[in-house]
Amino acid sequence: MSIEIKMPQISEDAESGTIVEIMVSEGDTIEEEQSIIAVESDKASVEVPAEAGGKVKEIKVSEGDEINVGDIILILEEDENGEAQEEDEASEDEDAQAKKKEEEQDQEEEQEKTEKKDTEAGKQKEQPEEDEEDKEEEEDNNGDEEKAKSKEKADKKEKSEVPAAPSVRRMAREMNVDIYAVKGTGPGKRITADDVKAAANGQPPEEKQDTKTSASQPSKTSLPDFSQWGEVERKKMSGIRKATAQSMSNAWTTVPHVTQFDKANISTLQEFMEQYEAKAAKAGAKLTVTAVLVKLSASALRAFPKFNASVDMENQEIILKKYINIGVAVDTENGLLVPVIKDADRKSVTSIALELGEVAKKARDGKLSSDDMKGGNFTVSNLGGIGGTNFTPIVYHPQVAILGVSRNQIEPVYEDGEFKPKTMLPLSLSYDHRAIDGAEAARFLRWMCQVMEDPFVMLMEGGI
Repeated sequence: MSIEIKMPQISEDAESGTIVEIMVSEGDTIEEEQSIIAVESDKASVEVPAEAGGKVKEIKVSEGDEINVGDIILILEEDENGEAQEEDEASEDEDAQAKKKEEEQDQEEEQEKTEKKDTEAGKQKEQPEEDEEDKEEEEDNNGDEEKAKSKEKADKKEKSEVPAAPSVRRMAREMNVDIYAVKGTGPGKRITADDVKAAANGQPPEEKQDTKTSASQPSKTSLPDFSQWGEVERKKMSGIRKATAQSMSNAWTTVPHVTQFDKANISTLQEFMEQYEAKAAKAGAKLTVTAVLVKLSASALRAFPKFNASVDMENQEIILKKYINIGVAVDTENGLLVPVIKDADRKSVTSIALELGEVAKKARDGKLSSDDMKGGNFTVSNLGGIGGTNFTPIVYHPQVAILGVSRNQIEPVYEDGEFKPKTMLPLSLSYDHRAIDGAEAARFLRWMCQVMEDPFVMLMEGGI
């Protein structure tokens, strides 16, 4: 007997992905939970494990294919011990026997019905003077009885075709759950083991949100035929690009954005960084403005707790977080990725710089895990290495703020009665106006500028 290994739900919001690597070959013998393919989804490359062991009979996918939850990845031959297959075969035999019993009952009912008609026909011959009205009433009763039996037979047929695997039907029997009353939440409304467990606990099945038809997405608009004006080329979105598009669409339609701008005089900060650059290098880290801004943002979240929050509109609450995790936008060939520095407030600038180098490399190598990018409270997006004077970053929902950093430049600053050349760093703070007011945002950003202008304050916030 063969076993179909199908694409599972690999994360809460991922219904599909692109296959970037096939990790087994036809003829291989694999074990349960062994990784079989790598899928680019949810902004990361995720390895998909096999749900059973056996010999790979046929691989149904290729690298570069788009795969959806429930699609068949490969087919296994019966494992040597055959235990899982024997259980399914036994379950199928039980189902077949039940179905056969139902058919035999149907045949007996048909036979009884035929005998009854023959008896009634004999009675009609013996009583030719039977009242015509009684005859019509009997025919009507027979017709109703036949309709009822036909409906019952159809119901039995419908029940025998319940969309569930033999192992799931067996679980339902063992847990005394009427599988015909269970609502399936799997692909194609298929009944899963979780659905049976939920029914056994008296809970309604948890509906999986269809991200393709989510209300958070903008309404679809039809495009014109661009080829009428010239040559065009269509290129499929990568998994990362699709995840980014979904995330940004959700953020833009959910969060009422406002952006506050300011500039920080970082002349003293540059001197400070040069002074500690060798110390950071000795620890294996490269001291950068981004590392300093991550540490500074963590300190700012402690000073302004409203920025370390999320908005719960369903319950009309603001969720204030007691931990501080900072996301950092990383530009890669495959698209924008945002790994998260956990507990940034408890780490020194040197530790943050070291960790930033590690996660940035993992991002560019496509090695970030889903956990590496979860749990962020605030995000720093530094485009200074590329250029630009200012930009308006989009808040990463469910966060409430994001800091944008542009390229610094030397500008004349009026100081002590004269203009002096100073290195100025443009900053952009986008925030969720449901949780944060304009005055609070201005104070937050001005606080950050003042600390950068006097970097020794950071020594009191965790040091180098």
